[in-house]
Amino acid sequence: MQDELLTIGRFARLCRLSVKQLRHYDEMGLLAPVRVDADSGYRYYAPEQARDALTIALLREMDLPLAVIAQALAAEPGARAQILRAERDRLAERISRDRARLEMLGRLAEGGLPGYDVTMSREPERRLAVVRALCTPAEIGGKVEECAGRLLPVLGKAGIAWEPPLWALYPLDLEERMEITVGVHTPRGDETPGLEFEALPGGPVAETVHVGPYTQLPLAYNALFSAIHERGLRPRAPVREVYLAGPAEAPQEELTTRLIIPVQESMA
Repeated sequence: MQDELLTIGRFARLCRLSVKQLRHYDEMGLLAPVRVDADSGYRYYAPEQARDALTIALLREMDLPLAVIAQALAAEPGARAQILRAERDRLAERISRDRARLEMLGRLAEGGLPGYDVTMSREPERRLAVVRALCTPAEIGGKVEECAGRLLPVLGKAGIAWEPPLWALYPLDLEERMEITVGVHTPRGDETPGLEFEALPGGPVAETVHVGPYTQLPLAYNALFSAIHERGLRPRAPVREVYLAGPAEAPQEELTTRLIIPVQESMA
């Protein structure tokens, strides 16, 4: 059987990998040699292991975590495809975030921080019909759409009229896992299965309007929070986004979002 096996050097050349890589894969439990000589410690590989070796190298080149690679190699073909699709989706999400950062950097490089007209005003008390969801910061866009998809059919089925625009409420700090709230103003506050109502207290707020993609909202928040702190005020939760012109009404460049942050005088 040993005649059918390849030394680590020959196997490395067959797979166009380095001996160091193969040793590392062995140490990580990804690809063990078929045989290790007890006296010399030499590693021997079977030719059919080349496919796994090349797959590991390819997935490492894509920066997949070692744990994910090990899970994929150990899985049946159907499960392996599912694991790889999940990694593909995570990579696509990361690329989307990086593309948004590139756009913001380009905008900052061309014209510095964009100017936003931050105004101080008073918001009336509002009562919203709402639904809630837990999400990460990266999932906010999808979760807002999902919440709207849950909310509006419930209102329609109950015969409750609602008044545009759509509102979303967020905590001051975007935590790794947080609750967001999506709602609309309704003239009625009837008890309805699957529906909650939330009263937003009136009071002083700082606000501005952002026109453009949602991925560039951090630029508007930068201006808004800077103005709040410069005035010696303290921001209060929840942060409110009001979608005056959403994706159904306008292209990305013309999306219009009103940002509202309740404030109070700083106690410092």
